[in-house]
Amino acid sequence: MLFSSRKTAVRAPIPREIGVLLVAAFIIALGFGLIAPILPQYAVSFDVGAAAASIIVSIFAFTRLIFAPVAGALVGKLGEPRIYVTGVLLVAISTLLCGFVQDYTQLLIARGLGGFGSTMFTISAMALIARLSPEESRGRISGLYAGAFLLGNVAGPVLGSVLAPLGMRVPFFIYGTALVIAAAVVYFALGRRRDLDKDAEDPAKARQAIEVVTTREALGSPAYRAALFSGFSYGWLAFGIRNSMIPLFALAVFGDGLGTTIAGLSMALFAIGNGCALLFSGKLTDRVGRKIPVMLGLTLLLLSIGSMGIFTSAAGFVVCSIFAGFGGGILGPAQQASISDVIGTGRNGGTALAGFQMCQDFGAIIGPLLAGFLADSLNYEIAFGVSALVALVGLLGWSFVPRTIRPVALDDDQASTKGAA
Repeated sequence: MLFSSRKTAVRAPIPREIGVLLVAAFIIALGFGLIAPILPQYAVSFDVGAAAASIIVSIFAFTRLIFAPVAGALVGKLGEPRIYVTGVLLVAISTLLCGFVQDYTQLLIARGLGGFGSTMFTISAMALIARLSPEESRGRISGLYAGAFLLGNVAGPVLGSVLAPLGMRVPFFIYGTALVIAAAVVYFALGRRRDLDKDAEDPAKARQAIEVVTTREALGSPAYRAALFSGFSYGWLAFGIRNSMIPLFALAVFGDGLGTTIAGLSMALFAIGNGCALLFSGKLTDRVGRKIPVMLGLTLLLLSIGSMGIFTSAAGFVVCSIFAGFGGGILGPAQQASISDVIGTGRNGGTALAGFQMCQDFGAIIGPLLAGFLADSLNYEIAFGVSALVALVGLLGWSFVPRTIRPVALDDDQASTKGAA
């Protein structure tokens, strides 16, 4: 009987609203994976160089960074569903415009607009997950959300290869249309429940009654402060270095032919390692607390990224890619769940989540810039080594967080033992 009770607690049903967000996350990531590989080539087709093409990629992250405080405030004032749908529609418009642009400047403006929308729906989605996730399932739900994005990012390039003969503009039209569909799905599922309470007599007042967690309040939590540090490390390594330096290093070490193949293989293996970790990491963080998975994930990222610059063999490069993805898959859900713990069920954490998102985006922006400078002026070994040491920032932050476990499978007579992670 005890076993049955525990199993039921662990497998608590996922709220319907979160199920909708999972479907939308897959559609969004599928489209992003569809256009991401061709975006630099598309920019170059407007007679610009490699540096200008890289700005097209960076402008998206830059506008996400500068608009995050505004997006967080809007989430707190207007509610998550409304801002989520608006953000997805902005990205849809931006993507469709990219398919119509006639020069580089127009493409730059269109991609920048997409960054504004992206930070709106990202913060809204995280705030909804934090508010609606059952306390005992926050890690598992965070893992499922990350898994939906991963599946979309893996499937997107595959779909893109099938559509390649149609030209570089078609994927933008397909992605933009898919985003409109995703926004419509979320609107009809969530948009008419902005207060998330069907029984409320006055929905507007019910929404206003939801407590808003400010950044200042969140900073009082050691877990939130630590998550800002680990988010910076995660953005630097898992987004910035993975998407920019690893492919360039493969080309430099293995040459144009083999290097291109190994670069693509390393990205795929990173995703495989990430996916394998996501199969259990969410449940793990619900069982053992947030601190251990976060520090384990950061340690794996530190060792794998640091070792990557040392190995000049394809086998070593591949192994490091797998372990880096595995580390990111362990770290991500635990980090997200720790933020949800601080916000708490039933509260709006838009502004607090904006601060976390800014730290992550900041790492993703400056990581490739500094690592690229070190690689050009010194060598790739130092570039990867310095980048790996950034994981120490996160490890240091979490070392000051007391390890407390949030039980997920308690009998009624054990409920009093619950603690915050």
